[in-house]
Amino acid sequence: MSTKIHIAVDAQGQPVELRLGPGQESDVMRGEELLASHEPQFVIADKGYDSDKLIEVIVEHGAKAVIPPRSNRNYQRRYSKRRYKQRNLVERFINRLKHYRRIATRYEKTARNFLTFVNLAATLVSLGVTVNTT
Repeated sequence: MSTKIHIAVDAQGQPVELRLGPGQESDVMRGEELLASHEPQFVIADKGYDSDKLIEVIVEHGAKAVIPPRSNRNYQRRYSKRRYKQRNLVERFINRLKHYRRIATRYEKTARNFLTFVNLAATLVSLGVTVNTT
């Protein structure tokens, strides 16, 4: 009974792709959708996006995967820890999105309506509109 927001951001931390998924679904299931219409140089993601299939898709897009391997892998793939630090861009963006109460608590019953408000909040965050927290 929950929803995950999957977001791809550019090097400046601005959103380029937003997707919703059910809360119980693995993150990696939405990885290809986030990349479908983009040609990044690097794809930086957390361990939830670690799968051989997604790594192949990333390489097919001409990008380099910066995804730490899960601990249960037989072969621990190498990745750039220096580049991985840039993942904080998406984490900070999600944090700013959740300042909007309607996003943090999900009042909408339908995914379509919720995604509409997520897009609106993402636009406001991108424009630098601040939320009155008092």
